[in-house]
Amino acid sequence: MKKYIFIILFISANLIILGLTGCNTNSYANDLKSEKALIKDYIKRNNINIIYEEPAADAWGENDYLEIADYLYFHLVSAGDNTTDSIAYGDRVNLRYLRYTLDAVADTIRYWTTNDASDPVSFTYGQSSSSACSGWQYAVGHMKYTGSQAKIICPSKLGFEEEQNAVIPYGYDLKIQIAKY
Repeated sequence: MKKYIFIILFISANLIILGLTGCNTNSYANDLKSEKALIKDYIKRNNINIIYEEPAADAWGENDYLEIADYLYFHLVSAGDNTTDSIAYGDRVNLRYLRYTLDAVADTIRYWTTNDASDPVSFTYGQSSSSACSGWQYAVGHMKYTGSQAKIICPSKLGFEEEQNAVIPYGYDLKIQIAKY
């Protein structure tokens, strides 16, 4: 009889442990839902107006952000030097940026001036690179000219690998210089 009670207790304890670990709410799907909620909250807190058609370079409203991919939003701050050729596939892009979390109290990484980092990030437009995430590639295509500045809200799936793995969205302020080859 004691043997059966021990077996029943052992099985019951294991079922309870399995039940508790099976209720883990930190799944990737839940992380993606949380990320989308954070992006929506950021948009609301900052009174961002989502638009679906790109305006002319001089017609951007102060808080207009173009949705250019799923949860990737773009705002043109400055068109840059439009007297030069616009960016083309294979051009070299030198990029300065500020990266910040979308939380109410942002955590910021600066790569904006030579005081922050001596050299800009450099990558080839239109080619996959560990130096540039997909979100930057999309944004540069809309920035077009040297001296252009923009802001983006970038979901983790279009960010760098560590952002994808951690499911962390970021905001970026970008400014570019284009080198033609």
